[in-house]
Amino acid sequence: MSSMSSSDSPKVTERKADKDHDGQDDGEKGGFLDRVKDFIQDIGEKIEDAVGFGKPTADVTGIHIPQISLEKVELIVDILISNPNPVPIPLVDIEYLIESEGRKLISGTIPDAGTINAHGSETVKIPLLLIYDDIKSTYGDIKPGSIIPYKVRVVMHIDIPVIGRISIPLEKNGEIPVPYRPEVDVSKIKFEKFSFDEATATLHLNLDNKNDFDLGLNSMDYEVWLSNVSIASAELKETTNIKKQEVTTMNLPISFRPKDFGSAMWDMIRGRGTGYTIKGHIDVNTPFGHMKIPISREGGTTRLKKEDDDDDDEE
Repeated sequence: MSSMSSSDSPKVTERKADKDHDGQDDGEKGGFLDRVKDFIQDIGEKIEDAVGFGKPTADVTGIHIPQISLEKVELIVDILISNPNPVPIPLVDIEYLIESEGRKLISGTIPDAGTINAHGSETVKIPLLLIYDDIKSTYGDIKPGSIIPYKVRVVMHIDIPVIGRISIPLEKNGEIPVPYRPEVDVSKIKFEKFSFDEATATLHLNLDNKNDFDLGLNSMDYEVWLSNVSIASAELKETTNIKKQEVTTMNLPISFRPKDFGSAMWDMIRGRGTGYTIKGHIDVNTPFGHMKIPISREGGTTRLKKEDDDDDDEE
């Protein structure tokens, strides 16, 4: 029994001595903690080496505009994520922000964005939607028709076994247009043939493109009313370049049967001028993608000309 107590007592004095030591001298304590840190780090590296855990990498590989209209633009940001680890890793959250010259246009978070396979790489697509009215109401100086620079900032939050949660920040610059709807008017309607049974004419349409970018026309559909009577509708497949900040004149063929519209049509032709309405769409390519833009002009007035009239007033 006494031997036990005697073997006990040195432990007690040792502990006590330790305490006294702690109180007086921090040097050794720091040394001990450093050794522990080194040991833990050493173990961590050994686990990392043994299990092969490493940090995933991510890169913005592209930004596409699948759809653009006068109201909104859709962007898809492609992010290529590579996982060097032997187990799949979950993407916890993806935070995104689009800003233009330091001003926020849109931001948000995509939760549970999926899983990247073991030893695999995957392109994660982040769909973003910018609504022009929101941008214009926030920033009054962003003019329709202009091209604005933007920066996409993305932070990927990823959970990795052993290492824990990490965040990978990414950014990419680009440009988006704020499209402007071209203004249209009919400068004149020129008849090639005019009889009771058949009228064929060419409608001279001016398209004023106020955008800072060209519009490559693919096709156009239109409907024409003269004095509130719909006389023609057609679709024209025509490729032409509608230059930026310029008025482009297009010649649209129309044909109709005057007798279907009774005496009003004759009076109109005799008067050589009439009210018109034109509505339709132009299908165009822009440097940012494909757009279908509505065009319309209501309550315009135009001149009607016969083919044999002198064209001395041609612009």
